[in-house]
Amino acid sequence: MNKSKIIASCVIAIAVIAASYNLSKSWTKTHYSYQNLAVTGLGTKDFTSDLIVWRASFMRNAATLAETNKLIKADNELIRTFLKEKGIDDKDITFTTVQVIRNYKNLYNNEGNVSGSTFDGFTISQTVIVESKNLQAVEKMSAEISDVIERGVELTAQEPDYYYTKLKDLKIELLKQATEDAFLRAQTIASNAKSSLGSLKNASMGIFQITGQNSNDDYSWGGSFNTKAKFKTANITVKLEFDL
Repeated sequence: MNKSKIIASCVIAIAVIAASYNLSKSWTKTHYSYQNLAVTGLGTKDFTSDLIVWRASFMRNAATLAETNKLIKADNELIRTFLKEKGIDDKDITFTTVQVIRNYKNLYNNEGNVSGSTFDGFTISQTVIVESKNLQAVEKMSAEISDVIERGVELTAQEPDYYYTKLKDLKIELLKQATEDAFLRAQTIASNAKSSLGSLKNASMGIFQITGQNSNDDYSWGGSFNTKAKFKTANITVKLEFDL
């Protein structure tokens, strides 16, 4: 073999090696490694609501609009006075815009069939909303709301709703806890498998869930958000995936 053929063979060999190296790198970048470990960590915390919202609606009926409005205004003042007597701050009380309805009643013929209708006065309704951080005062007031009914107010009250005003901080705290938990699980699995963790390949956050403590609330794919329990539990999961 002459010198030129030897040189040509060396060039070809080097080209083959370079091509193999580049192909290997390209394969590594474009094909996912199956030597990986996926773990899920949990962050959870019990907490107490710091905001309460209570709602009640009331209405009045009368023959004329002026008379109906006079009655609803009197009920409005009676309810406001009652709330303030129970320790509710005036700034925490909101009355919605009144709703006016014209009433009609059916007229019947001798055969008992509807033959028409006639005007039957007005109904005015309104809703009162209490939004306060004084949970104890609102709870006590809502338990004694029948006192208002005894004074002649046609009032329908709802159970209080409970909220937490620091959810943003709580989510950050739980994400940190869940991530640390997932990383510890991954380390434990790798160590017991006589392996070691590589780089983090993927991280994803699960749904934020708020359930009532000691309740039968179900987790939801869209995230549950309990508003009826004063004492709640928040949960969040984080999934981490590592190379091994």
